[in-house]
Amino acid sequence: MSYRAPLKDIQFLLHKVFNAEENFASMTLSEELSEDLIKAILEEAGKIAEELLSPINQAGDKEGCGFDGGKVSTPQGFKDAYKDYVKGGWSGLTGDLDYGGQGMPKVISALIEEMFFGANSSFCLYTVLTTGAALTINEHASEELKETYLPKLYQGIWSGTMCLTESHAGTDLGMIHTKAVPAKDGSYSLSGTKIFITAGEHDLTENIVHLVLAKLPDAPFGPKGISLFLVPKYLLNAEGGIGAKNNVSCGSLENKMGIKASATCVLNFDDATGFLVGDLNNGLSNLFTMMNYERLSMGLQGNGLAESSYQIASAYASQRLQGRAPSGPEYAEKAADPILVHPDVRRMLLTMRSNILAGRALSLYSAFHLDISRMHPNKKIRARSERLISLLIPVQKAYCSDKGFEACVLGQQVLGGHGYVSEWGLEQNVRDSRIAQIYEGANGIQALDLAGRKTLRTKGAQLNLLIEEMDKFISANNSKKEMKFYLSKFSDVKSLLVEMTTLVIKNGSNNPDEIGAASYSYMELMGLTLYCFMWQKIILATIEAEKSGQDDKAYYDGLIGVGNFFFDKLLPRSISLAEEIRAGAKSVMNATFEQF
Repeated sequence: MSYRAPLKDIQFLLHKVFNAEENFASMTLSEELSEDLIKAILEEAGKIAEELLSPINQAGDKEGCGFDGGKVSTPQGFKDAYKDYVKGGWSGLTGDLDYGGQGMPKVISALIEEMFFGANSSFCLYTVLTTGAALTINEHASEELKETYLPKLYQGIWSGTMCLTESHAGTDLGMIHTKAVPAKDGSYSLSGTKIFITAGEHDLTENIVHLVLAKLPDAPFGPKGISLFLVPKYLLNAEGGIGAKNNVSCGSLENKMGIKASATCVLNFDDATGFLVGDLNNGLSNLFTMMNYERLSMGLQGNGLAESSYQIASAYASQRLQGRAPSGPEYAEKAADPILVHPDVRRMLLTMRSNILAGRALSLYSAFHLDISRMHPNKKIRARSERLISLLIPVQKAYCSDKGFEACVLGQQVLGGHGYVSEWGLEQNVRDSRIAQIYEGANGIQALDLAGRKTLRTKGAQLNLLIEEMDKFISANNSKKEMKFYLSKFSDVKSLLVEMTTLVIKNGSNNPDEIGAASYSYMELMGLTLYCFMWQKIILATIEAEKSGQDDKAYYDGLIGVGNFFFDKLLPRSISLAEEIRAGAKSVMNATFEQF
């Protein structure tokens, strides 16, 4: 079954739930965006997902990437698809207008990324790495580097990567060994090996621009001694075109569980020429621009593959005849009823759909604040959204990718044995979605970042900003009788999150192990609370749309039904998460090394 772009849900969330045009009007780079233009962009992106990327998804997974003499070839159809992608101008969608980009907000590209990830995650990875690299260069590089590299990246003629991980240094990047030695001409000579480099070598573009973390010989110890360098695959000639090959080579490709059409490379830098991006010894901070962008993308990958899995599973459940409805035959003239009559099948499908809608909404909410932090004319409003984003990103990345993987597994379960074989595509979705929980900072690290840096270290100050957003929503809608039930549920889980935050800060201040022991449950509780917040917004928009007489009652009733399932069946998990947090670190830390 081919992927279908969920344009109806997307347009409803964008225009009815988040009032996109009103938000865009307040941003300096988005004044010309109209509902018609946004609709046209998303519809065209949906066609690309459906007609260009989905048809080569399974074939690309089976063929994988080729590797011969340091050169990587992408699967059949990928080069032609990439040419069409570039021809359509998609590679420069969010790029800076001053260097040939189109200046679109992240909100639009987030929705497009979700569709592309759902249709073909491997292909999408080549594109999001380039977008993230261009964003980082634009934010932190010199004017000369911007003028040299951004136009070609926006045109899609060149692509980008980020090179962080080494065999001994993943999360703890302060341990990296890659060295950068200053040269007389102002460039640097980089030597070292990086692993797990997505799109590190391929045949889609004529040049690849690597953003590489490295240390100068006299750099301070740890993460404060890391600098960021731009290292092109090919150096440029005097005219700015492709010149001599740089001393960067692909040593091998990783053999992986999923995303097999995405080239995951070992890259060797042997006195490769690089150029400093930003200030010396501030590279990790500068690269967080790209890392936060990519983390949002990983949550979108979870949403996209969950949507793909839901489409397959819901269609199958409507057609597959097995057994009879518990209350008696629904289709007496047939040998059996569709499995959609069974409560447990409905449980799985409704769990998938309720989390997909909330995850998509949370990703949009995060993307809006990312846009505000970059594009709003008011400095205080930009700074507030920037602080909110730093809180939201670890939750969006971890919770959306967790729930995305869960949805793929549930979809596989709906199909039973057919979900386990490759024909239907669900086993590929399970394999492809699993990586979203691991790369760009494993979800356990995101939870630690949330509980430690963003909560304990700030004494809950960043959460207070989010609580202000929630309280503002409750205050604005408390008088609406249709919202009473939903707001009561929301207030309860919000209060529970505040209570658990106070407990985490108190316990963590006395015992550092308490932060690690509580972190994952705390991240899940915040994710569940945010999903509840998103469902408040969806329900309110649905009620208002019905009141206005918009003729789509079946769709709106369906949304409210899915929302009611979320409140009845999923939200109560907040209670067990709170109990996990209250249990503390004792049972986690009491076991000795030998007992493991």
